[in-house]
Amino acid sequence: MSIITLQLGQCGNQVGGQLFNAVMDDLHASPLAVNVPPRQNSDYIQESKETFFSEQKNSSVPVARAVMVDMETKAITQTMMEAKKSGRWLYPDKQQLHQKRGSGNNWAHGYCLHGPEVRESILEMVQQEAEKCDRLGGFLSLLSLAGGTGSGVGAYATEMLREEFPQAFMVNQVVWPYKTGEVIVQNYNAVLTLSHLYQTADAIVVMENDELHKICSQLLGIKRISFLDINRVICHKLTSFLQPAQQTHSTFTSSTQDLGWKLQHLVPHPEHKLLTIRNIPQVSERSMEFSTFQWTGLLKHLRQMLIASAYMEEGIDWRVKAVQTPRGSSPYDRSLAASLILRGKDLTSADPGVFKDPALFPSWMSPEMSFSVSTQPRAFYGYEKSASLISNSRSATRPLDHILDKAWNMFASRAYVHQYVRRGLSEEDFLDAFVTLEQVVSSYSNL
Repeated sequence: MSIITLQLGQCGNQVGGQLFNAVMDDLHASPLAVNVPPRQNSDYIQESKETFFSEQKNSSVPVARAVMVDMETKAITQTMMEAKKSGRWLYPDKQQLHQKRGSGNNWAHGYCLHGPEVRESILEMVQQEAEKCDRLGGFLSLLSLAGGTGSGVGAYATEMLREEFPQAFMVNQVVWPYKTGEVIVQNYNAVLTLSHLYQTADAIVVMENDELHKICSQLLGIKRISFLDINRVICHKLTSFLQPAQQTHSTFTSSTQDLGWKLQHLVPHPEHKLLTIRNIPQVSERSMEFSTFQWTGLLKHLRQMLIASAYMEEGIDWRVKAVQTPRGSSPYDRSLAASLILRGKDLTSADPGVFKDPALFPSWMSPEMSFSVSTQPRAFYGYEKSASLISNSRSATRPLDHILDKAWNMFASRAYVHQYVRRGLSEEDFLDAFVTLEQVVSSYSNL
């Protein structure tokens, strides 16, 4: 089941390059880290390659199933050069769209002007990639919420794909801006993007720059943190979710490569589409050889990360407890649904029972739909044992509340609104976006 990746804007293209690098890093893991028989390892590699890459004639170098879009040339050119330099994979020829002028960090410029201008070009590239797939599983769109191209053109492209491929599954991975601010109008751009994605995407995977920065600093020990470091953490999380694993004890029988099953389970209700990925352990390469991990400790920490809305195992608030409370009144992070993926050795000794506590999920969700487990005996990223938890929970509304407050305060004084109106947006469009996202927050608060 193949996935076509759309890299949208500077951030989307940089994250996309690191995503394919991360997949290759996993596939080229040393024999000591593989931990499975050769045939099983070969099947894993083949399944992953069929998902993310296509084969080109007269060459053994796989080609990414990707479409690259940006209104400026630098990010696309640099990302393509780095892929070619790696010698392990390439981007497809003529599947890039770039111009010489950006969107000026204005969502309306990207959505109302650039989007319609490039619609046919993007659609043609996507159709070419779709024709290479034996079975198209869906689309993975990578973009930032803060700027103009990734957010504006990204929202437009998502709506276009929904129209043209109504049966395909669609996941948007969005990078949340720093709270301290990268762009003065970033909260407007984020509100407008999310409100549109919520109408069209099947799921929205949330990555917060502030939390990613903490992981780089506190867990990985990086002194001077760059966007490259942050993008690598993003892609570590994405690949832990997307790389092959097999579901266990489920009424459904399918590889977790199947986007349809993932979304059917993780997004059972259209008012709840925000997904968060937590993974453990995360340590620097220097520390890895001196670290040992047991499943009991890993899963205990991962469960506490979930209920305490923590994104890393360091500094978890252990005082937070999951107890049965009336709907909408839980003092911890209650989830609509969650998927646990276990990778590595001694899987039979891993007991996921700590996640089967009814207090973690709404009473109206059936147990078989609220929680699932998948396993993969092949080691991941050199970790002897590792676990990822993908949850549809209230924690994603925490940054959403923040940007709504900031955006409302700016909109109340009509700050910068004229710049969006000049590009084709109206004040009613802003109000519709606010209403949509306030309903999202309300729906999650009632879990």
